[in-house]
Amino acid sequence: MGWGAWGAAVVFGIAMTIGSVGAQDGEPEFHVAWTEESATSIIDDESPWWDAHRFRFGPALYETEFRALWNAEGLYVRFDATDTNPWFTMTNRDDRIWQEEVVEIFIDLDRSGTNYAEIEINPNNVVTDLRMLRGVPDIEGDIEWDLDGLESHVRLNKYRDGSTAGWTAVAVLPWAGFQTLPSAETITVPPAPADRWRFNVFRIKRPGGPQRPTQDVVFASWSPITGESFHEPAVFRDLIFDPSTEG
Repeated sequence: MGWGAWGAAVVFGIAMTIGSVGAQDGEPEFHVAWTEESATSIIDDESPWWDAHRFRFGPALYETEFRALWNAEGLYVRFDATDTNPWFTMTNRDDRIWQEEVVEIFIDLDRSGTNYAEIEINPNNVVTDLRMLRGVPDIEGDIEWDLDGLESHVRLNKYRDGSTAGWTAVAVLPWAGFQTLPSAETITVPPAPADRWRFNVFRIKRPGGPQRPTQDVVFASWSPITGESFHEPAVFRDLIFDPSTEG
């Protein structure tokens, strides 16, 4: 979450883009491809993701690839995290998993920088979701808020020799869950094609493991932050909902 100062850490805000990542007024933006596939297929199969736009961010050793899809039911996000030694100790919903290893997405529906959703997932498929009332400098969040209907799945990825290559997290974010945010009151949810929300994605890697979790921490973001918190709405970028291929 980046509530306070990070101490000794490595901060990355470098992205390699693949697919439809464009720019408006020089800022990066990301297009979410429409899908006709069901949530079950998106979770269980690789083929729905072939048409998804994507980008990669973070250092090569812990690179993360992000993809997203949408349809009438919800928004679907996917993180593929390179990591030979992912770890966790927390096992309960809404634990402070940002103190360990996570992937994260912040989604700002009305582009106001307030009342945005934060979704975190750890390598054990533990989810923490919050409503962030505001970001820096006066960060305030509501961990009692839940995105209703959220479903997530995590798998470990292996090399042929059986060693760990990384982990993949997929989350189903139903539109109905977003409608409980105050920011949804001034916009249309579900979004219409070409609508623009704001977002950013992140990864926290702690190479020191549970014994030394604050040693050489990597805080990676797609859109670079300027301070010591991920909660910087000014650097969120456009999330654009592409129309269906049928128009």
